[in-house]
Amino acid sequence: MSKEIRVPDLGGASDVEVIEIYVSEGDDIAAEDSILAMESDKASMDIPAPEGGRIKSIKVKVGDKLNEGDVIAELEEADAGDKADDEEDGTETDGDESGESADADESDRAEETPAPSRDSASRDSDGSEEQQAKESVERSADTGDEAGSTEVLTVPDLGDFGEVPVIEISVAIGDVIKPEDSLVVLESDKATMDVPASKGGKVVEILVAVNDKVKQGSPVVRIEVEGGGARSSDSEEKGKSDTGAAKDGGKSAERTSSAAAEKGESDEADSQRPEKAPKVRREATDGREPASSAVHAGPAVRKLARELGVKLESVEGSGPKQRILKEDLQDFVKSNMQAIGKAGSAGGGIRIASVPLPDFSQFGETSRQAMTKIQKLTAENMSRSWQTVPHVTQFDEADITELEDFRKAQKAAAERQNTKLTILPFLLKACAIALRRIPQFNVAQDFDRHELVHKDYVHIGMAVDTPSGLLVPVIRDVDQKSIWDIARECIELANKARDKKLKSSEMQGGCFTISSLGAIGGTAFTPIVNTPEVAILGVSRASIKPVYVEGSFQPRLMLPLSLSYDHRAVNGADAARFTSLLGELLGDIRHMLL
Repeated sequence: MSKEIRVPDLGGASDVEVIEIYVSEGDDIAAEDSILAMESDKASMDIPAPEGGRIKSIKVKVGDKLNEGDVIAELEEADAGDKADDEEDGTETDGDESGESADADESDRAEETPAPSRDSASRDSDGSEEQQAKESVERSADTGDEAGSTEVLTVPDLGDFGEVPVIEISVAIGDVIKPEDSLVVLESDKATMDVPASKGGKVVEILVAVNDKVKQGSPVVRIEVEGGGARSSDSEEKGKSDTGAAKDGGKSAERTSSAAAEKGESDEADSQRPEKAPKVRREATDGREPASSAVHAGPAVRKLARELGVKLESVEGSGPKQRILKEDLQDFVKSNMQAIGKAGSAGGGIRIASVPLPDFSQFGETSRQAMTKIQKLTAENMSRSWQTVPHVTQFDEADITELEDFRKAQKAAAERQNTKLTILPFLLKACAIALRRIPQFNVAQDFDRHELVHKDYVHIGMAVDTPSGLLVPVIRDVDQKSIWDIARECIELANKARDKKLKSSEMQGGCFTISSLGAIGGTAFTPIVNTPEVAILGVSRASIKPVYVEGSFQPRLMLPLSLSYDHRAVNGADAARFTSLLGELLGDIRHMLL
């Protein structure tokens, strides 16, 4: 028998667009698993399944606009084995086959001996289900099996990041791993990172799926560690009683309840229904993403979220198993309203509506490619900086003729130092000295307290162009390092950025940023300040120009400098002094020693 899944109450919204479909025909789902995502003019929302079963057909597609009551999909009830168990539990009866009258009590129906054909099918189903339940328990048990004990490997310290999505799983069940082998790949708002194994063993269970959001301490995989000994009988009994908490939450719990009913423990089994059992993600062994939603919230909370225009994925739940409560939603809205108010008080609460796009296909062939997370977040950060920071750009040039001659003369020395000497280490060193001498550039603005935060350290970021987007690794204590040390660190961090191996800590704490396009070309540009920093230096390609020196024009190698700064923290005179000082330091590097 099949049932239709319909769009629930949308809180007054109409013609809501389908933006993503999480399931496919033939998928087995549990109650509250997300079927699809819809997006209104205020927020996006997941549509949960009202009950478990198998997806028979999908009635909508991405781009459709739906209203309350529209049919989403057709759901097929559980298989014959599950139905047989339900009938033995007293949830369904067939008067013709059981031989009982319609008004017989539930206990009589449960004890009635089925017809031979049903008895045979039921026994086969029971045997299969009991075996699956045992396998589920063995996979989810916290202790080891005969080969050894098991241990859960978790997410290590992620720095300042909260929840980070999983974009790739690097291992499979049965793989033998060594310490430091990659388990999964995470993508933060700035870079991707591998989660290494803290110890070796055999992977017996994967506890996350692609697109899951994890944080420090979240379980990733369960491994079998050799030499752990056999599992104790107490653990086996505990595992059997907790079968309802195994993966495939809904089905496993129902099977366990059926087995318990046959043993006269139906009351206890009823107390372990799927909605009360821990909901663990199903393994995507077939290559598909799991259908279950990462968000746990009741219908009332979901409705309130729709009314408030809040994405539940952004809210951290404080209830059992991170379930989102109304209080969590209210606190989230309150904190965001306060943040908007603070941004507005700083003169930056402006948000410009995006321009609607025409149908480009009418002009010719088109194709679409999804933006990477780094590209999306870079766009958001750049838009926020441009809208909130009053930018001014100071243009200047530095004579690097002697510096370039000196740099080329150090080629042999660079080989001995096992590095490569470019213009960038000299720029970093010169900027570090300038930040020390003109401290107005080494501040942050605290608009809540109406104070300037002066930094007693000099950490400088360098923009690196990667296939995934723009990354800004930070070199620390530049003013205290030699040119050779800076050169080595530049190469190391740039390679890490391109190989997606930068740690979050390596992109934090910057005081100032350099964006060098000299290797590509151009004469000048306006770099955007990387807030909360107050300035950024853009460097273009150097060129030979005639410069009037000591009574005559001479060919000099001139480096274009473009200094963008936040006019709330830095005035024009300070900016002119800064670029003039850079020109002096780069024009004669002996000044860096003074």
